Amino acid sequence: MKSVFSRLTLGVSLAMAITLPVQAGSLALTSSDIADGKTMPKAQEFNGFGCSGDNISPQLSWSGAPVGTKAYALMVHDPDAPTGGAGFWHWQLLNIPGTVSSLASGAGAADGKRLPFGGDVRKNDYGLKGFGGACPPEGHGPHRYRFTLYALPKVLEIPAQASAAVVGFMVEGSALEKTTLEALYQR
Repeated sequence: MKSVFSRLTLGVSLAMAITLPVQAGSLALTSSDIADGKTMPKAQEFNGFGCSGDNISPQLSWSGAPVGTKAYALMVHDPDAPTGGAGFWHWQLLNIPGTVSSLASGAGAADGKRLPFGGDVRKNDYGLKGFGGACPPEGHGPHRYRFTLYALPKVLEIPAQASAAVVGFMVEGSALEKTTLEALYQR
């Protein structure tokens, strides 16, 4: 009886090990240009809509990809934007190859020349492709800019005309793991 119970316990343990998801927590995002909880420099401010910054996307590096990562997505969002809706999308970069672990400062330029091959840039809420820097209303107080990196199990096939909300939904629903660096900005 003891051997039957031991085999049953071993079988259940193996089945649980096979079906349990990989625990999150290893993916990390850092930058030499911006810091978590700190104010971004004017270099990351948009140039337009009343703002006069350099509109340069910050340098970003990541490590600790979960097993099975084939691609990444980077989403930059301001949840504090007074849009009457769900905030403001500043950058949506999909299908960064899984072999890439950093983006250089300025990689989000509209010409796309500094992006890794295969990266798929979507229009931001300014209506432009590429990085759109911070431009909160003057006197509105600090806004949070969430740079969220998603580890994906595959390259995502999302229609080019999909809205930012649909892109966010598809990325969020597909992610193996995510990590966020949240910088601040105010005018």
